[in-house]
Amino acid sequence: MVLFLIILIVIIGLLLWKWLDIRSTDELTNALKLVSSGNGQHVLSNAFQVDEKSKRHGGELVASVLKAHDVEEIFVLCGGHISPILVAAEKLGIKIVDTRHEVIKVTAVFAADAVARLRQSIGVAAVTAGPGLTNTITAVKNAQMAESPLLLIGGAAPTLLKGRGALQDIDQMVLFRPLCKYVARVERLRDIVPTLRQAIKAAKSGCPGPVFVEFPVDVLYPYELVVKEIGFNPNAKGFIQKVLNFYLRCHVSRQFSSAWIQQDITPLPTSIPMPKSEQIEEIVQLVKSAKRPVLLIGSQATLPPVKPTDLVRAVEALGCPVFLGGMARGLLGKDHPLQMRQVRRDALKDADLTILAGTVCDFRLSYGRTLSKKSKIVALNRNYSQLTKNEKAFWNSNVSIQADVATSLVQVANALGSNHSKPSEWVKTLREKDNEKEAANAKKMEQKLTNGFLNPLNFLKTLDQSLPDDAILVADGGDFVGSAAYIVRPRGPLQWLDPGAFGTLGVGGGFALGAKTVYPKRPVYIIWGDGSCGYSLMEYDTFARHKLPVIGIVGNDACWTQIAREQVPMFQSSVAVDLARTRYDNVAKSLGSWGETIDEQNVDETRKVLDEALAVCRSGEQSALVNVLIGKTDFREGSISV
Repeated sequence: MVLFLIILIVIIGLLLWKWLDIRSTDELTNALKLVSSGNGQHVLSNAFQVDEKSKRHGGELVASVLKAHDVEEIFVLCGGHISPILVAAEKLGIKIVDTRHEVIKVTAVFAADAVARLRQSIGVAAVTAGPGLTNTITAVKNAQMAESPLLLIGGAAPTLLKGRGALQDIDQMVLFRPLCKYVARVERLRDIVPTLRQAIKAAKSGCPGPVFVEFPVDVLYPYELVVKEIGFNPNAKGFIQKVLNFYLRCHVSRQFSSAWIQQDITPLPTSIPMPKSEQIEEIVQLVKSAKRPVLLIGSQATLPPVKPTDLVRAVEALGCPVFLGGMARGLLGKDHPLQMRQVRRDALKDADLTILAGTVCDFRLSYGRTLSKKSKIVALNRNYSQLTKNEKAFWNSNVSIQADVATSLVQVANALGSNHSKPSEWVKTLREKDNEKEAANAKKMEQKLTNGFLNPLNFLKTLDQSLPDDAILVADGGDFVGSAAYIVRPRGPLQWLDPGAFGTLGVGGGFALGAKTVYPKRPVYIIWGDGSCGYSLMEYDTFARHKLPVIGIVGNDACWTQIAREQVPMFQSSVAVDLARTRYDNVAKSLGSWGETIDEQNVDETRKVLDEALAVCRSGEQSALVNVLIGKTDFREGSISV
C-alpha cells in the first residue's frame, strides 16, 4: 500500500509538473500539499487561464471560424454531440439545413459537396458521433474522388470516456484517414480555431478534397456543464478520492485553458500548383504543329482561381474540337460549334494531338486504350496519381504537367496569340460526323415502343426542350441518366452535377438540396432512375420544410436496367433487378409536394406536365415530381427495342 501511494504521488507530481508548468521543487511541494488538502482548485485557477463563470462554449469558436471563411450554410442531421455548433452558427447568420433520413446522413455531405462545387469554395457538413459519422463514409469517399473541398465536422464521446464504452464511441479517426486530406481531433478549446483554419486550408489547397475534424462533446459545451457532468466526488475525504478530484479538475481546466484568448480566425492562404513557362511553351509548340487536335476537359478544369468565362475564351482561342465531362458539362453552353458529343471514339482514333485537361485515363477512357498510339498526348492535372493513371501500361504522355488545369489552358491560349491558325477543317469534319449521329439518334427518339410505355429518348428530348436557361441539372441514376447525358444539355457552366468517378447512386436529394441552397431562385432538376430515387426521395420533406422547391424527374422502367442489360442475357435471370411501377409521385404528394405520372394515356401532354412542374417550383410553394413510365431501350449500344 505504501509503495502504491509513493508511485501515485510520483505520477501526480509528473502530471502537475507538465500541466502546470512548475519550475521548482518548492512549487511542486506546494501543489502536492494543495492536492492532499482538497483545495486543488485554487492552484488550478491561478495556473490555467480559465474563466469558470463564463457561459461561452466551444461551439461559438467553431461558428466564428466558419463565418470568417464565408460559410453560409451547414448541412446536418441533428445530434446532441454537435448541438452547440448548430446553435452558435445560427446566431451568426449561418443557415442550418437539416436533412431528413437518419440512415442517409450521407445526404448532408452530398449537399455540402454540391455547395463546394457551385460556390467554388468550402462546403460544410456536421454530424453526430458513431453511426452519424459512419453513415457519411460513402459521401466522403465520393467527395474525395470528385475532388470537392469539403469540411466534415463530427461529434465524439467525452475525452475521459474515450475507449471506455461510452455511447457511440468508436475510433472515428481511423475510418477517415484514408478518405481525407487532413484529419484532426480537438481536445482543448484553444486548439479549435487553428485546427479549423488548417483543415479548411488543406481542403482547398493543391488538389481539393474532404477534411475531417472530430470534436469530443466536452470540448463543445460550457465549462459549468462539463464540470457538472465530469464526476467529481463532492464529499471526498480520503487521499485517493481527493487525488481523483484533483486529476479531473486538472483535466477540465486544461481543456478550457486560455479558451477565450483572441486568435486570428481569418482564412490561411492556399497553395495551388501552377505550370512553368517552359512547360507551357512545350504545349504551344505541339498545338501549333497539330492538324487534328482534340481537347478533353474534365471536372478539375472548373476549379478556381480561373473563372469559367475566362476558360471559355481560352478554349475558343485554341479552336480545338472539345469533349466535356463531369462538372465541365455545360461549360460551352448548349450548342457551341467546338463542342462534340457523339463521336469521341472516332475523334481520338484520328487525332494527332490529344490534350487531357483534367480528364483521367480510368474506366471512362478505357484506361487510356482509346487514345491513339500515333497521337501526341498532353496531360494536365493537379493530382499526380490522376495525372499518370495507367500511363506506361496503355498510353504515354509527351508532356505531363502537375498544375492547375484552367490556368494552364489560359496560358497556352495567351501564348498562341491571335494569329494562331485554328484547325477549322478538322472541326468541320468532326461536326459533320457528330451531326450524322445526332440525326440518327433523333430518328430513334420518334419511334413508338410497342410495350405500351414511353420512349425514354423522346421524353428526354421533350425535357431538354422544356428546360429554362438557368436550370441546374442533377444526374442520379444508371441507364436513364446515361441516356440523358447524351440528350439533355446543360445551358451553361456549373449547371450539371453528377457523382463523378465513384459512380455513387443516391446523390440526387443531397446535390439538389445544396444547389437550391446556393441558387434559391433557379430551378433545380433531379434526373432520377427509379432505382436511385429510392435513396433520397424522403428529402422531399426537407425541401418542403426549408422552402427549397426542386423538380424530380423519375425514369420509371421498373428495373435496375443498367445491371439487367448484362445479367439477363448472361445468366437468363432477372433476380434482384426487377422493381415495380411504383407511384413515386404519390410519395412526393404525401410529403407536401406536387406530383404527376406520365404514361401512354397522357403522353401527348408531356410538355404541359413539365411546364406545370416548373411553374409549381417557380412559385416557391412546392416541389414537384414527375413519374415517367418508360420502356426499355438499348440506345447506348446503338439500337432501340420496339
